[in-house]
Formats: sequence, structure tokens, C-alpha cells
Amino acid sequence: MHAMADDFDIVYRSERPQDLFCYTPGIVVMASRRVVATFDLGGDGVRHLLGPKGSRAGGTRFGMGKVYVSDNGGSVWAERYTFPFWHARPFIAGGRLYILGHAGDLMITASDDEGETWSVPATLTSNMKWHGSSCNVHYSDRYVYLALDERRDLTIEGWNTAGLAPRVLRAKSDCDLLDPSNWSISDAPAFNETISSGDLDFFGIPFYRTPARAPAELGPGQVCAPMGWLEPNIVRFRDPAHLWHDPDDRTLHLFLRTNTGGTGYAALVKVVEDSHGHLTAALETVPSGKKALFVPFPGGHLKFFLLYDDESRLFWLLSSQATDSMVRLTHISQERHNLPNNERHRLQLNFSKNCIDWCFAGLVAAGKTERHARNYASMAIDGQDLLVLCRSGDDGAHDPQYTNLITFHRVRDFRNLVY
Repeated sequence: MHAMADDFDIVYRSERPQDLFCYTPGIVVMASRRVVATFDLGGDGVRHLLGPKGSRAGGTRFGMGKVYVSDNGGSVWAERYTFPFWHARPFIAGGRLYILGHAGDLMITASDDEGETWSVPATLTSNMKWHGSSCNVHYSDRYVYLALDERRDLTIEGWNTAGLAPRVLRAKSDCDLLDPSNWSISDAPAFNETISSGDLDFFGIPFYRTPARAPAELGPGQVCAPMGWLEPNIVRFRDPAHLWHDPDDRTLHLFLRTNTGGTGYAALVKVVEDSHGHLTAALETVPSGKKALFVPFPGGHLKFFLLYDDESRLFWLLSSQATDSMVRLTHISQERHNLPNNERHRLQLNFSKNCIDWCFAGLVAAGKTERHARNYASMAIDGQDLLVLCRSGDDGAHDPQYTNLITFHRVRDFRNLVY
């Protein structure tokens, strides 16, 4: 199938593709239709840009963030700002443009002139450790909501998704969001406080067996981390016919990427807001009374982006398409990063009225090879079009995971894809 947005513009290309990598793109459209893009740069090559002082994100690895803007629909981009944190996402609240991310603790910066100049970054938490990506931002009434992962259990070796707790941040949109006192944060358990692999059977999760607190080496260069969740997107079901609709309008649902070693599932958590604004996480249930921690989800095994469109009254999902996750470890493509489920070069678009039953709209972008990654994307609506900012690669990329490009794609008349 031909990709819908094969023609793309390059926002940024790494000049040191072997040690300066592109991460976590985020995108927002201003009222003037200026497009603002954010992304992270990581790897040891960051020292050559900033030097070692002040550039370590969270004290353990090098990282920094960039802001680029376009005033002609994405054909030409100009750099405007460098910020000292990462896993950032841009959003608009109270007429101001913000970027929220972390460098260990949560950090935020603001612009009152559509990204031309920026405030001194402010710290929102103290002595905490966070993880995240540029996932969606939810608005309801006078409030703005974002979800990130708190790194709760730090004793797990390797890639630690089992110790992450998905927490929702809430603030009034018209407040000064640089002030920590204007934010509240939900309560939430970590994944390994919610479930263990021994609780599951009959539907292939987890796909590979691992120790509870350390990764399993399955083959040369092939490592599977303990099961977990990460990178939550927020949904509010407003359709009264939906089984999970809350008539009191006090329930959010978080759809999270799952690390299970397999494909086809996302994790689900609901967050309930009481009359005092306190937010508490719990597991959702189905009519049988069974808990619905895992739900079928195209591309739920890698970072995805959820967006609700008021005009079509549909949820739109941007995610990685898996085509070959059942290949034996001994027969895996040499270009595949790590495990069979880590296929990153096909970016798909789906739509749904309920976030469970998904209809395939098409491929947004597809790399020529697996090294030409098209993944970790974010999206925003611009009139009749869907704008996509993507973590991408070409022949110069280190590998499909550690990529060298940030690319911009436009899906024209995206609502015409509905059938």
C-alpha cells in the first residue's frame, strides 16, 4: 500500500548520526497557523553542542530539547530555542504556549509570542524521577490534563517499565502553569504493584519469560525487559452509549504502550476525579466483572499518539505497524532493533468511535528499509489536514532505534479516510 504522506520535509538532521540521536517529537498549531515543533537530542554527541555541564538529563545521560517553527505550513523550519530537559511536549493553555518535560524532576517553560522567546524553565516537582514522551494533552472545561510516568521502583535492572506509575497532571488552563502550586498530580501504582506475569495465561502475555527484576538475554543482542507499561495518552468518553462513559464526567482513561515482548495490546487505566479535584487511578472492568488491564490495540507495543477530533467525533490513532513479530529470533532481520516486535519503519493511522474497535485508515509513512524508521510520531489538526511530526531515519541512522532525522508529514483531508 502506498503511504499517504510519502513526501515529507526534514525539520532536523543530525550532523553526528552515530552519537547524536533524535527523540520524542511534539507538534502544536497556533491560532495564527504557525506550526511549532519540539524534539529531543540525546547521546554523547550532545556534549559537543553544550559541553558536559548542565546537559545531563536526570544526571545519568546527555540530553537537550529544541524548538523549531514554521510559518509556511511545514516546508521551511527555523530554530528558536534550546531547553535543558527532554521527553517534552508542547501545548497551549490560557493563550500561552508551554513545553513540559523532565530532567529527573518535571520542568516547564512558556512563550507568549508563539515560540519566539521563552521563559526561564521552572521546576514543578522536587526529588522525583520521571519518564515520558510527547503524548497527547487533554482539555476539559477550564482544565488541562497531561499524563507522564513516574519512575517509582528504581531497583529493576535494564529498561525499567515495570517500575513506572502513570500519573495525571491537572491545572486550570488560565493559571500560571510555571507555578508548581497550580498543578495537582494523581495517585497511581506502578505496573509491578498492579500485576505480575504469574497472574496471566491463555492470551500470550508476556510473550517471553523474564525474571521479575532483570532483563532476559534471549540471543546475541536480543534482550527482553520485565513486563511493564509506559507513555500514557488520555481519553475521556463523552458518548453516553459507551460502556465506560461516566455520566458525572469525572473519569479519564489512560491508554498506555505495553512492554510485553509481543504486539497487539495496550494497557488501560482509569483515573477518577472526586469532588475536591483529587485524582485516583484504578483498573477498568467489563460487564463480567473481569478487569480490563490489557485491551486490543494496533501498535500498542510501541509509542503511539491518540487524538480526538470533534468534527468527525472519532478517535485517531498514530502507531507503528507490525508485520513480522512472529519471526524466530534466529531468523530476525539484521536491521531489526532488538526483538521481533520492534519494527519501526511503518507508521499507520487508524480511527475508532470507542478506542477498542479500530478501522485502518492507511499508512502515513513507510521507510524503504527498517533502518529508515518512521515512528514515535505526534500529530495535530490543521483545518482539514492532519500534521505529523516523526522520529525518522535514513541510511545514515545509527539503527532504527537511534535515529538521525525529525520529519514533517501532512495527511490531506484526513476525514475523507473514514468509511
